[in-house]
Amino acid sequence: MVNLNWCIKAKDGIKLRDPSDNLAQSYIIMAENALGTMNRERNLNMVFAISACYYSMYYSLYAVLMKIGIKCEIHACTLEFMKSTLSAFYSAEDIKIINKAFELRGIAQYYVDRVLDSNEIRLILLKAPSFLNKSKEILSKLNEKEVQIIREKIKALL
Repeated sequence: MVNLNWCIKAKDGIKLRDPSDNLAQSYIIMAENALGTMNRERNLNMVFAISACYYSMYYSLYAVLMKIGIKCEIHACTLEFMKSTLSAFYSAEDIKIINKAFELRGIAQYYVDRVLDSNEIRLILLKAPSFLNKSKEILSKLNEKEVQIIREKIKALL
């Protein structure tokens, strides 16, 4: 089971780095591009649409991590960081949606013989734009004091 302590100790897990508004904005652009791909692919290639949907959410979340100064190369750990550290910013519903998108992307890409629930697919495709907008809102409101509080929590675990 993935947890914050494991993620901090893992080789490519949660690490502190210098906060970067520039990298945050670059990840927002990547998220917007992924959302465009999702919309183009939704009637052509559902596997690509699901993958792009997830990456739109993930990149927008990662933009928030870049603003805070957190690097993480393990997706499950990025999602765990969101759940355990960013719950003041993202709702339980947001956390549930990105986790569902992560799950569906994994199944769609790696288990081609499994049938996906079309209602779940519709739900994540519907929620991706609002997730991106929520991340943009967080970026615009996240202040230096909040960033330092989050960084201190991670430092304490290191």
